[in-house]
Amino acid sequence: MPKRPKDEPRHIQMPATRTTTRCALCGALIQPLDESSGQCGQCGGSLHSCKQCTHFDTSARYECQQPIPERIARKDAANQCTFFSLRVRVERETTSAGVSRPEDARKAFERLFKK
Repeated sequence: MPKRPKDEPRHIQMPATRTTTRCALCGALIQPLDESSGQCGQCGGSLHSCKQCTHFDTSARYECQQPIPERIARKDAANQCTFFSLRVRVERETTSAGVSRPEDARKAFERLFKK
């Protein structure tokens, strides 16, 4: 591989990204099947709640970025808000096809120092 000149910038290897939806209560990935049932498949938390909404903001009035008429007391309980939109986030893809497990590292260490 040819050497890179000192004044040339390094190439950035950006990790892949994916769009996901996670439960606000337990952090589990929400599958499309869970969305139709309205509950998290892992903890049973309601998906149509303030904490799962795109507009949820603790610094805004009534903790919502939309002009809601009154405060909703329980942010993790199901509600019938018309402004609701399920929060979708972009996360870095941190796994790769050649993921090494702890056993692989142990085997490599043993091979290195075997007698």
